[in-house]
Amino acid sequence: MSSDRVINSLRFNQDHGCFTCAMDDGFRLYNVEPLVEKLSLAHNEVGSVSQVEMLHRCNVVAVVGGGNKPKFAENTVLIWDDKLKKFVIELTFTQPVTAVRLRRNKIIVAVRSRIFVFRYPDNTSKLFEFDTRDNPRGLVEVSPSTDHQIMVFPAHKCGSLQIVDIATTEENISSSPVTLTAHQSEIACIAVNQQGTKLASASKKGTLIRIWDAQTKKMLHELRRGSDPATLYCITFSHDSSYLCASSDKGTIHIFALKDTSLNKRSTLRKVGFLGQYVESQWGLANFTVPPECACICAFGPNSSVIAICVDGTFHKYVFTPEGNCNREAYDVFLDVGDDTHF
Repeated sequence: MSSDRVINSLRFNQDHGCFTCAMDDGFRLYNVEPLVEKLSLAHNEVGSVSQVEMLHRCNVVAVVGGGNKPKFAENTVLIWDDKLKKFVIELTFTQPVTAVRLRRNKIIVAVRSRIFVFRYPDNTSKLFEFDTRDNPRGLVEVSPSTDHQIMVFPAHKCGSLQIVDIATTEENISSSPVTLTAHQSEIACIAVNQQGTKLASASKKGTLIRIWDAQTKKMLHELRRGSDPATLYCITFSHDSSYLCASSDKGTIHIFALKDTSLNKRSTLRKVGFLGQYVESQWGLANFTVPPECACICAFGPNSSVIAICVDGTFHKYVFTPEGNCNREAYDVFLDVGDDTHF
């Protein structure tokens, strides 16, 4: 890949129908079905970019500078309004920004040891902030739901998560975070479902994914990605939370059933009874491969499909069946896809 096409990060929007591509040559937004470029801002306009976050499919995009030749500081979040064709909000912090998340009424920003929540879009101002464990990967997720406006991020204790309701719009008033002990080692990946009722977590070991009830904090399922340690890049619930997919540096996208867990594969030795939790684990019902050690994100598309977007510029679409079959339906190099000016 040429130096001007280096991808720094990829991110799906809230309904997984679009994705962002932050590059050393600016940033691009793509539609998934069909695969079409929707917006592109070049290096001369925004410099190199480390992160881009969409707000559903509207004209608002959050941008964080970074990469080889940034135009904007890495400790600043800028809000681009594509109708006005300019940046309309600038938020600056004392530390580099590690993540930014958008809701229709809030901006959430993570730095190494703190999470900030801002009122948005009218009278943009800080509502509250939370201290976290050292969080270099910017682990924070929020539900797009209006009924359960939960936010999840690492707690101070190793392997724990904090869950907080951010529904309030009053300054310095928020529900107290609830701590959930999720793993023994450091948290490496988290996800929240569309409804804000379930969480998923994985540790840096990367062998197990645990599903939690966001209200009761009880573990609902324990899913096994594999037996060897791996770096998980992404965990995503399907829109109705019937399935979950996960990607890792092993180059395999795993698909698990959550609603009907009998669909998940299990060890043939589990009936022996004395071999421990390993053989009791639920393994994915289906999987497919992408280039190994190539970071990628994954999400569910329509009609039992899973989309994987990789930092080598490739787009993969597979369709799976409850029986565990998984077949490729589409492959493309999204960086070479033409633009569509209608957004």
